[in-house]
Amino acid sequence: MLTGIGTMLLTFVAMEGVAWLMHKYVLHGFLWFLHKSHHTHHHHAFEWNDLFFAYYGTLAMLFFIFGSDPIDYRFWIGAGITLYGLAYFLIHDVFIHRRIKVFGKTSNVYLKALNMAHKVHHKVQDKNGSESFGMLWVAPRYFRLAYEIVKKQEQEERGSVHY
Repeated sequence: MLTGIGTMLLTFVAMEGVAWLMHKYVLHGFLWFLHKSHHTHHHHAFEWNDLFFAYYGTLAMLFFIFGSDPIDYRFWIGAGITLYGLAYFLIHDVFIHRRIKVFGKTSNVYLKALNMAHKVHHKVQDKNGSESFGMLWVAPRYFRLAYEIVKKQEQEERGSVHY
């Protein structure tokens, strides 16, 4: 059981690398024709880009099926992919893009840095020239910027900023 949980957590961490590579070289590469819906302003609930959930969901399902009788490492890989998918949905779709409006503004430095990095990624409306392709990993410069913003906001709330 402990090995299984370790496999699941290792898969979760590895999925960030897989997602980064897929995003940079596949979504901003030969599958841009689907992913560009995500970089285009629109007023409808779904994007062509949402089809990638089906790909990862199918992959996780196959790992669950082939690793469930008896339960082996493939089951736990499927669980890690599923856990990453849940994190992706909550962080990317709900928190960053506000596709479901449940989160307000945050003063958490990590979440603010993550949001900033994603906004920089979306500044480029073309398949070339983007940066910040990961979902959970954030470049240090965004942490520095987010920290300064949060610090300034806290000072303003306390009334200790003097112009």
